[in-house]
Amino acid sequence: MSKDYCFLMRRNLAEVVPAITWPRGIVLGEYCPESAEAVHRLMESGYEHGGGRVPALDVWQQRFATDPEYDPSLCFIALDAAGIVGVCQCWTSAYIKNLVVHPRAQGQGLGRALLLHAFNVFQQRREGFVDLKVLEDNLRAQRLYESVGMSVVRRERVPA
Repeated sequence: MSKDYCFLMRRNLAEVVPAITWPRGIVLGEYCPESAEAVHRLMESGYEHGGGRVPALDVWQQRFATDPEYDPSLCFIALDAAGIVGVCQCWTSAYIKNLVVHPRAQGQGLGRALLLHAFNVFQQRREGFVDLKVLEDNLRAQRLYESVGMSVVRRERVPA
């Protein structure tokens, strides 16, 4: 296994999505321009040790305004009493681009809840499948994705 390869994983949205159990004290919010810096900071910190990358804040914000794949209503934010603890950023093509959970909220089912929420939203949009990519050596994330019904479609080389 290496960081040079990733798996494209897919979930069939014709299958029933399990009920969502949100961790205690978590509320779901939507992305808004005022939250951009905090959301971006969480995504950057989530990828500090590998697993993905996020463009610079100004580039990331500009894409929400200009790229048809970016839709602020598909950027789901989880908050606790101290602030943003989870982000699930999706593209309009039923693709989960980023999923990051703050260390203080890890291991409580927040990543699972955010994924299931995204599945429900894409079901409502009448999408057939939802996809994401995960690095081949990110076994923890792969186990999470498999636990919500995702399976590997193919192995791909990670672009340089």
